[in-house]
Amino acid sequence: MKKALALVLSMIMAFSLVSLASAEAKTNFTIGICNFVDDASLNQIIANIRERLGEIAAEKGVTFDIKEDNCNLDGSVMQQIISNFLADEVDLMVGVATPVALTMQGMTEDKPVPVVFAAVSDPVGAGIVQSLEAPGANLTGTSDYLDTGAVLNLIFAANPDAKKVALLYNPSEDASTAPIAAAKEILGGKGIEVKEYTGSNASEVMLAADAIVNDGMDAVFTPTDNTIMSAELSIYEKFAEAKIPHYTGADSFALNGAFLGYGVDYANLGRETADMIAAILVDGADPAATPVKTFDNGTATVNTEICAAIGFDLETIREAFAPYCTQVKEIKTAESFE
Repeated sequence: MKKALALVLSMIMAFSLVSLASAEAKTNFTIGICNFVDDASLNQIIANIRERLGEIAAEKGVTFDIKEDNCNLDGSVMQQIISNFLADEVDLMVGVATPVALTMQGMTEDKPVPVVFAAVSDPVGAGIVQSLEAPGANLTGTSDYLDTGAVLNLIFAANPDAKKVALLYNPSEDASTAPIAAAKEILGGKGIEVKEYTGSNASEVMLAADAIVNDGMDAVFTPTDNTIMSAELSIYEKFAEAKIPHYTGADSFALNGAFLGYGVDYANLGRETADMIAAILVDGADPAATPVKTFDNGTATVNTEICAAIGFDLETIREAFAPYCTQVKEIKTAESFE
């Protein structure tokens, strides 16, 4: 009996060592990326994830097979994409934007699949992680947290006499909840008239933009809201013609015609996300113990065409913004980043 038991234990140990060696020798990884919507910010993130993973693959002698899909705001499609990733037994999933990260969280609770999210504005508030320092489960990633007060400072730096500020956003987007609440509190404390305008799709956003113009608002604030971002190319001319500056939470808004985008560098966010992916897959990092990556806000991106159209002098704006920004960048209207 003892010899038989010893033989069984030896076989188990040998199998374990073979399995461990196989795991250590793994050089080909499959990654499933689900994008929330086709817009300049999120597309820029994915492009930079791909580019950086290509660099890491060459550096470390590994291969990343990337499966990418886009649910375009459709929750049912999002769930099907994630189900397909699970059926394909991907080694890791990437959820771009809060709704995708939340759905991946729910669909991997009982599955050993690591998830790296990107561009989640408030991962703790959304309940995706326990804390930024120690996420605590199978998810970690990068946050595009927006300093709302910093953006609002720029409104009054450009126009100290502004009295009426519009808040344009989609109330269903988690990324907008905290910034809009903060904006109402900050602006209310300054005695500014605040009016909310909302839309859940491009048609509703266009109607909201018409209402802002008709109400004669002095400025518009939008946080990192993907619904408004995806509609920006359809509304920016309305604001420009009415000489109403649109202040937003990402440089991609300015690329698509908003007067100003303020916040994180989404190209860098994408590269940092790729580094986290590689750390988990190649180096064996534990998502539960990998801190969420945050970024310093401080770059104001000004659309020079819109700046001129609404009657602002670019050099004057640069000087006015200087105390509130680490740098002011210039951009012109386009559909996507080069």
